Amino acid sequence: MSDYEFIDHSYDVVVVGAGGSGLRATFGLAEAGFKTACVTKVFPTRSHTVAAQGGISAALGNMGEDDWRWHMYDTIKGADWLGDQDAIEYMCKEAPDAVIELEHYGVPFSRTEDGKIYQRPFGGMTTHYGEGTAQRTCAAADRTGHAMLHTLYQQSLKHEAEFFIEYFAIDLIMENGACRGVVALDLATGKLHRFLGHQVILATGGYGRAYFSCTSAHTCTGDGSAMVLRAGLPLQDMEFVQFHPTGIYGAGCLITEGVRGEGGYLTNSDNERFMERYAPNAKDLASRDVVSRSMTIEIREGRGVGSDKDHIHLHLEHLGPEVIEERLPGIAETARIFAGVDVAKEPIPVLPTVHYNMGGVPANYKGEVVTRRGDDYEAVVPGLMAVGEAACVSVHGANRLGSNSLLDLVVFGRAAAKHCVDTMTPDARHKPLAKDAGQDSITRLDKLRNAKGSKPTAAIRLEMQKVMQNHAAVFRTTETLGEGVKLMHETFGSFADVAVQDRSLIWNTDLIETMELENLLLNAMATIESAANRKESRGAHAHEDFPDRDDVNWMKHTFSWVNEKGDVSIDYRPVHQETLTDDVAAVPPKARVY
Repeated sequence: MSDYEFIDHSYDVVVVGAGGSGLRATFGLAEAGFKTACVTKVFPTRSHTVAAQGGISAALGNMGEDDWRWHMYDTIKGADWLGDQDAIEYMCKEAPDAVIELEHYGVPFSRTEDGKIYQRPFGGMTTHYGEGTAQRTCAAADRTGHAMLHTLYQQSLKHEAEFFIEYFAIDLIMENGACRGVVALDLATGKLHRFLGHQVILATGGYGRAYFSCTSAHTCTGDGSAMVLRAGLPLQDMEFVQFHPTGIYGAGCLITEGVRGEGGYLTNSDNERFMERYAPNAKDLASRDVVSRSMTIEIREGRGVGSDKDHIHLHLEHLGPEVIEERLPGIAETARIFAGVDVAKEPIPVLPTVHYNMGGVPANYKGEVVTRRGDDYEAVVPGLMAVGEAACVSVHGANRLGSNSLLDLVVFGRAAAKHCVDTMTPDARHKPLAKDAGQDSITRLDKLRNAKGSKPTAAIRLEMQKVMQNHAAVFRTTETLGEGVKLMHETFGSFADVAVQDRSLIWNTDLIETMELENLLLNAMATIESAANRKESRGAHAHEDFPDRDDVNWMKHTFSWVNEKGDVSIDYRPVHQETLTDDVAAVPPKARVY
């Protein structure tokens, strides 16, 4: 295979991905003097974090009383008690410092009249353990992710981190159970590179593109989690896929929860504000799983809007042009372009759309990847870390609260950098790689590059997306999940007959899309098999044959392994119900009051 020769690089740390968590880890390491490489398949400011709209949560108390313990309680409850409480405590306690740090780095947050960071209410965010509504979400208008990503990239450049832009990460380099580095393809030249690092930090984002309708960028193909599966390691809680209540009907583009935080509301065909029936207290600001299911029930029962009665209306007109222009300018533009709607005069047509993956690479609150080794479910994988949506820490449990995602990115990107600083020495010597390191990646790449099957990549991808959309969606049953597992196995098997037309290595988008599809198929198999196995309803996993949460039998994390044939093995790991410190006030009894 003379076409393939490795170009080798040595770094203290290799970060894969340049979204919010990857950049926060990258510049934190570079700032501390570590030789850091950031490998990313898109230009950093094109990473999916740029699309985050509504804000980042932190108990600053700028617009009313707040406390990180209330934030912690809301997060545990939003997670439907499946979140690891040590990690949740760490995130909520670190949140104020992390946000103020972002402000000092240059994030242009919106301001109150007295100059403090503006905060808006978001679904599930309360004061006094559920009694009041918290204004906890710090916002830069409705372009918070955009502002954060640009700032973090600028800081990374300032601290002289090295970027390898438009490099597609193919596989981890594993040696005796430890991660030594990563293999990547330079899209512009077609050259293969081996990046050697004492730590590899995966920050590759989610896999929303496994579904037909989603708010995710086309680049969200679960590359990091698929690399982990190919390395023989498990993923965690893949059955928990969040549907955002308000994606634009027909387009999937996100309409931020910040719209409802500013006073927007949903109506059905009777022009009724139906959320008052489903969640009398929180109403339109109930958690996302509750709102998504409520909207779906309205449509199922014939109260949807439009000629086909298959969507719902979201109203902003009552807010007035001034508020819309000041606080929701991007939303007005998105609605105009993708729905043909003037939000100051008419409602936006919306539908629940896949938005976030709670599952991912199992990691602890330091960012270290963990696996099962014998009876030990907390065994650290040497040399491998994971942060952001690619990871499952698990601070989001069965359902993530809005604005906790951007917080997750910066807190755990920062924590991963801190852990490296605490445990590593810059410029430490690397032991040589084995001569055949990365050869399996070459074999797989060459096989796909020369694939002469009968099914185009796009046809297999569409088939996978339709199966996932129809069989692992907002509501699930034993029958639909069972049928979905069968169909997904057939779709997974059909990948052996994939056709790739372009045989080149330079900017071969046909090949890259095929490799991304392979990654998505692994993630989809783990998701639908894990969902079929969980016989309860919890958070985003609503199983109609098992409508109640079952804490006795199912308060546990799913571990799933997927082999190259698509066969899934499942095991379970205990939830961390112990807090990190004794700083947590007594939490009220478990309850579900939305």
